[in-house]
Amino acid sequence: MSDTSSRRRVYARRASVFGGFVALLGTLVLSGPAAEASPPTPPSAATARTQLASLTVKAEGSSDGYSRDKFPHWITQSGACNTREEVLKRDGENVQTDSSCAATSGTWYSEYDGETWSASGDVDIDHVVPLSEAWKSGANSWTTAQRQSFANDLTHSQLIAVTDNVNQSKGDQDPAEWLPSRTAYHCMYARMWVSVKYTYKLTLDSAEKSALSGILNGC
Repeated sequence: MSDTSSRRRVYARRASVFGGFVALLGTLVLSGPAAEASPPTPPSAATARTQLASLTVKAEGSSDGYSRDKFPHWITQSGACNTREEVLKRDGENVQTDSSCAATSGTWYSEYDGETWSASGDVDIDHVVPLSEAWKSGANSWTTAQRQSFANDLTHSQLIAVTDNVNQSKGDQDPAEWLPSRTAYHCMYARMWVSVKYTYKLTLDSAEKSALSGILNGC
C-alpha cells in the first residue's frame, strides 16, 4: 500500500469518528436535559428533622397589613415566560406553549390528590408555605424585594402545580390544619415545608411543629 493511500484511509477514519462525535453532540444539544417534572427535591427526612429542631417556635403573628400584593407574582423569569408558566412547563408532561409562553397542551399530575389534568386552567401553582403564613411567620418585616423572591422561588421546593380547588381548599393553613389528601405525599410535603421555612428563617407555632415532627418521624 502506498503512503498516499494509507494517509487517505487514516484521514477517512478520523473524519468518520469526528462526524460521529458531531452528530452525538448535536443530539445532546437538541434534546437537552430531561424535564424535571417536579419541584426541586428538598433535603432528606433526617435533615428536615434537624432543620425543624433549629427553627424558632413562636405564636403565629397577626395578619394585620397582609396583602398578596405585597408578594409581587408572577414575575417574568425568562423571555415571555413568567413564574407560573415556568412551573407549568416544569411540572407537566409534554407541555406545549405558544409564542407568549402560555401552555396550550400537556398533562399535569397533582401530587396532592393524585388527579391528572389536561387543561392548564385546572391547575394552580401552590405556594407550599402560603404567602399569608409567611407573613405571620416573619415575612411582614421583609422588604418587598425579599417577598417577591419568596413568592417566585424556583430554586427551592416552594412552588408546585396542583389541582386548583385543592389549592384553594388549603388556603393559608399550615400542616397542623391541612395536609394533602394523598397520604403517600405527606412525607415529601413536610420535607418541602420545613426546607422553605428553614431557608427563609421563618418561625413556626407549636402545633405546626408537632404535626411536622409526627410526619417526619414516620418517614
